[in-house]
Amino acid sequence: MAASATAPPPPANLRRIVAASLIGTTIEWYDFFLYGSAAALVFNKLFFPESDPLVGTLLSFLTYAIGFAARPLGALVFGHYGDRLGRKKLLVISLLMMGGATFCIGLLPTHATVGTAAPVLLTVMRLIQGFALGGEWGGAVLLVSEHGDAKRRGFWASWPQTGAPAGQLLATGVLSALTALLSESAFTSWGWRVPFLLSGVLVIVGLWIRLSVDESPVFKAALAQAEARKSTDAAQRMPLVEVLRHHWRDVLVAMGARMAENISYYVITAFVLVYATTQTGLSKQTALNAVLIGSALHFAVIPLWGALSDRIGRKPVYLIGAAGVGLWAFPFFTLIDTKNFGALLLAVTVGLVLHGAMYAPQAAFFSEMFATRMRYSGASIGAQFASVAAGAPAPLIAVALLDNYGSSTPISLYVILAAVLTLIAVACAKETRGRDLADVSSKEPAGTAAPAAPVQSG
Repeated sequence: MAASATAPPPPANLRRIVAASLIGTTIEWYDFFLYGSAAALVFNKLFFPESDPLVGTLLSFLTYAIGFAARPLGALVFGHYGDRLGRKKLLVISLLMMGGATFCIGLLPTHATVGTAAPVLLTVMRLIQGFALGGEWGGAVLLVSEHGDAKRRGFWASWPQTGAPAGQLLATGVLSALTALLSESAFTSWGWRVPFLLSGVLVIVGLWIRLSVDESPVFKAALAQAEARKSTDAAQRMPLVEVLRHHWRDVLVAMGARMAENISYYVITAFVLVYATTQTGLSKQTALNAVLIGSALHFAVIPLWGALSDRIGRKPVYLIGAAGVGLWAFPFFTLIDTKNFGALLLAVTVGLVLHGAMYAPQAAFFSEMFATRMRYSGASIGAQFASVAAGAPAPLIAVALLDNYGSSTPISLYVILAAVLTLIAVACAKETRGRDLADVSSKEPAGTAAPAAPVQSG
């Protein structure tokens, strides 16, 4: 047998690949989460001022959800071309699109200036953000997964996943600093624009780093093989068709696995800002600080959960996380209702640590499900289509439930239902730990291929 294309690269090179993916995903998630935090704190006043406070928040979260609606389209387009042209090129495009849209949000006129055109422009920018993020995630995790070896793939591939809490940390940190330094009127007038405009600087840094890395060796080998035999395989022309033909079960598993992960995350980090400020009377600064500290710990534990998935498997770690967030749903709100900062911090932190047990192995788990020439499409479609049913409506549903029932109980039940769906989906999946990504044939569904012999993590 030929040497595997997934032989580990030199450590310095792998670290550079990981850094490029991490920094890029951090910037993209910073842009995406910044919008979510602003939707909870100021967009209801600036773009929907004619509504009452809770309805205005609901409308601002609706524009937030629209960004999720564009993510599946981004997954289809970026996945298709990423499987044909390579991972690196599409990651550069996604970074430019996301950063450009975020920068433009910082320049938008408000409802007081241009009337109804303001929320329309805001929605257009949000759609561009969602489209870009729909293609970003798959390419970033694949670039690392396909450079590393099977033995420590869970650990290395989990680092791009830390871009989510890092982006949340950066976005929340900037907003927290501004709300602490500026008066309420100054922040509402112009201060909220600063973190959006800052995205322009971050994109320049991220672009410089991403252009310095090499294309995935696994992808280059698969492309060279296809060109050598001058294949007319449909996977080269339309990876989406082959994904749905060979990997539809894997797509459904990925979508189910995302339900609890996506819903719990946006309840813990976005909806909590609304609940803590409107139901318990805690200040915006207090709520932001809790999310800020929780995100820091979230960042730290994700690689640890990823490393654990290399030892005991992707499924067991994922199941721990799904069961954990389900069990934490009621204590989460009970702690917040105490109106104590320490209790709020504990609620958010434990929730994010348990979320990390799902999010960390997700990159390797989804990458190992699909064949090389359709992997970008398969992983992206499975992940991003679920976001429409999970992350997109999560804050909306939570706000609506709170508005209708005046209680957190229905929201806890909502999170528990999502956890049950994820437990079922992951339980039905096959363990993928140890699979050689280069040995998965584009003709055979990864979910049916015999996995490589178990490996021992050192």
